[in-house]
Amino acid sequence: MWRRIWSLIVKEFIHLRNDWWLPAFMLFGGALELLLVGWATSRPIANLPLMVLDRDKSATSRMIVTALENTDTFLLEQQVNDMSVIENALQRGEINAALIIPTEFSAQWVAPGGKPELFVILNGAESIPATAALRAIEGLQRELGEKIAFQRLRLDPEAFAGFFPSLRVWFNESLSEALYTTPAELGLMLEFTVLLFAALAFSRERELGTLEQLLVMPFSSMEIIIGKSIPVILIGFFDFVLMLGMVHFAFGVPVRGSLPLLLILAFGYLLVELSKGMVISVMVRTQHQAFLLVMLMGMVDFMFTGYAAPVEGMPTALQYFANLVPAHHWLTILRGLLLKGAGLEVLWPNIAILAALGLVIGTFSWRFVRRALD
Repeated sequence: MWRRIWSLIVKEFIHLRNDWWLPAFMLFGGALELLLVGWATSRPIANLPLMVLDRDKSATSRMIVTALENTDTFLLEQQVNDMSVIENALQRGEINAALIIPTEFSAQWVAPGGKPELFVILNGAESIPATAALRAIEGLQRELGEKIAFQRLRLDPEAFAGFFPSLRVWFNESLSEALYTTPAELGLMLEFTVLLFAALAFSRERELGTLEQLLVMPFSSMEIIIGKSIPVILIGFFDFVLMLGMVHFAFGVPVRGSLPLLLILAFGYLLVELSKGMVISVMVRTQHQAFLLVMLMGMVDFMFTGYAAPVEGMPTALQYFANLVPAHHWLTILRGLLLKGAGLEVLWPNIAILAALGLVIGTFSWRFVRRALD
């Protein structure tokens, strides 16, 4: 039995050697995407193009522009004299923010009871830069508001500097976005890799016309399934170790939990995704159909992992549905082990649900695939 399974494993690796571009693309393409995502998200949002229309042209207005530049969020692109220039630049996407300073701004600044106003326009078509710009402007607003209040009341700011909240960030001390995005991207790339390789296991044979030859050979359906599965597991596990090393050494993502536990759970998750891919493989007729179905299933899983949008913010029905998605629990386990150093005492609900889903999916897949091969 094991000799026949070994011959099937060798046959699968010969297929992969002949179609070397596919495993190379999936392994190193996924790693490259992970590298690019980590690099893009590990850099703070800075130097957003800013355009200024200063109708006051005073020392106070210049102080405001300098204060905005000193936040490092904005880069002064140009000072203009016409509002139409700002409108045109916003429509073309050349700037992310515009500051309009009215003519009486400096007079209102120093006048008792004056209410100096600034007008800021943000490019909401690019929501992430707009959010970063909004935070910088709100911070500057609070700072300037306190400055005006102390000046008008002729108070010493040091006399009111006694309240300092003790702020401590756990698990991601620098609030690096890369520590959130790269583990999630790692989990999704692993899912796509295993799903695609498993989905091509039988669809490739059917498209090449060799499936019938394989079925008439002295192999049982169980031996065929095992022989097809082992190469997928080996490639998927190698891909996981490769990407785990990349996020750890390239982006400083810690491994605070138990590494052996992480590898064991990753192997279990591979079996779950393998089962889903095998069902796809016997359902479709061509590799192209398999690829499209993998993309469709992967994108549905992506929406319920909490990567794009928090699951807690979804409607209640969708939150219950998310519990049926193995990738949702896998990303929770992955982040818990990498960032929080959590163990079985914390992660056991997700592990138990993932194991139950794996048992149901695996049993269905085993029977479905065997029935299709018999």
